Amino acid sequence: MTREKIDFENAHFLLSLLAGEVSLAKKIGAMLGVRVVTRDSWIEFEGEDDAVQRAVAAMRDLEDARRNGAEISRQDFYFAIETALTGEALTLTELLGCQLLGGGRLPPVRPRTRNQLAYLKSIEDNDVVFGIGSAGTGKTYLAVAAALSALKQQKVKRLILTRPAVEAGEVLGFLPGDLTEKILPYLRPLYDALYEMIEPDEVNKMIDQGKIEIAPLAYMRGRTLNHAAIILDEGQNTTSEQMFMFLTRLGEGSRCTITGDPSQVDLKGGVTSGLKEAMKILSSGIEGVDFIEFERRDVVRHPVVSSIIEAYDSNRGRKQLTDD
Repeated sequence: MTREKIDFENAHFLLSLLAGEVSLAKKIGAMLGVRVVTRDSWIEFEGEDDAVQRAVAAMRDLEDARRNGAEISRQDFYFAIETALTGEALTLTELLGCQLLGGGRLPPVRPRTRNQLAYLKSIEDNDVVFGIGSAGTGKTYLAVAAALSALKQQKVKRLILTRPAVEAGEVLGFLPGDLTEKILPYLRPLYDALYEMIEPDEVNKMIDQGKIEIAPLAYMRGRTLNHAAIILDEGQNTTSEQMFMFLTRLGEGSRCTITGDPSQVDLKGGVTSGLKEAMKILSSGIEGVDFIEFERRDVVRHPVVSSIIEAYDSNRGRKQLTDD
């Protein structure tokens, strides 16, 4: 058995490493298998040598991030503990140091989990990246942030955002308005992401100048998209033909990101999802093509969203067994 004590300058600093919650100290013990005692400005770990060293490493990771100016959140705290548990060579400081955009009244966009950081790095390093995951994992939001950042740094000349106009329980033809008004609801999530990252006036100006284009997937047919950052959202709702069409639009100096959730396919009549097919065909190691799969722990919406997803996944699993 090993015992190690870490002293800090005051109780307030130690509390800041625990995201302001003394009760989180117990989580270190539960997750890393050590006995934890904390009082005033010190924390002590007791247990097997490897477990104690992991606990110390987690606290030092939190300390380094805090001394570099970070405000430690619960998510940051769990990131440090999980990193120590898995032994991954990734620090909280590295995670928090990755920031995109920001300025003025709007805060920078940053990854909050290791998969989100890997996703941004993959978008930087590859020509085609698939972000696969459930709602709330940040796959679309981060893709838009990376594309906007590339546009602002003049790495690309324009940003193209597209989605298939597939209805989830609604019929496009019966929606009110002309074609543009019918299509707008499908594209609204992409507008929302843009308006959260840069000022609305700037977004509208860039759209008017043709630097940002938001259009249904059908509008991509017959085009070659050069020097662009291209995002296909809701890729699970593409057909095989649509996905192939989209992937072959990629032109000189362009990169694309495809996001989707294979468990949320809205295609009717047993039509094969283009995303599912692409995952089978392209995941065999094609140079320049990468897949990042998000997990439940990557959900960064309201905490209850993760629980809802878990409950639905569990129910679908039971239904599948029953059906089989």
